[in-house]
Amino acid sequence: MVLFEMATRVAVIGSNSFSGSDFIDLLLDRPGCEVLAISRGAQKSELFLPYLRHRERVRFAQLDLNRDRAQIVAELDRFAPSWIVNFAAQSEVAPSWEAPEHWFETNVVALAALTNQLRRRPYLERFVQVSSPEVYGNCQGPVTEAARLTPSTPYAASKAAADLLLATLVKHCDFPLLTVRATNVYGAHQQLWKIVPRAVISIKQGKKIPLHGGGQAVKSFIHVRDVSRGELAIMERGRVGQLYHLSPGHQGYAVRDVVARICRLMGVDFDRSVEPINERLGQDAAYVVDSNRARAELGWQPTVELNQGLAEVIDWIEENWQQIGREPHEYVHRA
Repeated sequence: MVLFEMATRVAVIGSNSFSGSDFIDLLLDRPGCEVLAISRGAQKSELFLPYLRHRERVRFAQLDLNRDRAQIVAELDRFAPSWIVNFAAQSEVAPSWEAPEHWFETNVVALAALTNQLRRRPYLERFVQVSSPEVYGNCQGPVTEAARLTPSTPYAASKAAADLLLATLVKHCDFPLLTVRATNVYGAHQQLWKIVPRAVISIKQGKKIPLHGGGQAVKSFIHVRDVSRGELAIMERGRVGQLYHLSPGHQGYAVRDVVARICRLMGVDFDRSVEPINERLGQDAAYVVDSNRARAELGWQPTVELNQGLAEVIDWIEENWQQIGREPHEYVHRA
């Protein structure tokens, strides 16, 4: 059953994020759908926000979840969306050790204040929270949605705390929550410091690709559009109160093996292109989760094969190299 009707209104918080912007782009393929996009930063260019091709159907509000919550709630009240999807978070893992309070301020405290207001809003039918498999710690198994939370980093602990908080709203306040945990998302338009675009950029610049821990950690790389399709299916057809995993459905790839694929696609020697460095603090050995619930209940499954997705990223960087070459390639933390 398709729940979308003409003029459906969806609010997306964290619209400048890689996953949030792709989700909006998918939403706007639906005729009649209108989006309220909320982000703390100004809108970036179409290089990173593909949904801007539909900009006439997007209402954008530059508001910070930590500092502008009253204005965010006022914008939501004016727009009155039936569905809200929250991508907003401090999401980088390694820097969370430097100022963990910033991660908890955004990912837990600000979210608690926002949802405490939203639980009283009659227009809200569904609230989709984008969580992370990192809440499980080392994911070898694969891990189902019933797994115990054992986070290994401040980032992961903040996301776990957020999920536990929201669960209390479901239990006691009938909050219309749906939660999604997707594995390692990649694709064109991603932040340039992430491993896939960073590898491509390093090769183009003739620089070594740094591999934390030699790239031995196993990740379940999944294309961003497959994740967006899963999030849309969860928003439309998921059971309120449920958690859904989105993953490629195999045992994952070591990071070094993914970088080796990029090297082959770009015609360079892997051993000459990489530089092993120390492992990140708290790095789990593997993130592999079971996504059978989403497959069985929602009919979802990923469709973009890894080499196809990597080639897409390479093509995106090649085609936009003049602009990408001028962009910052390292993460800069903002509180």
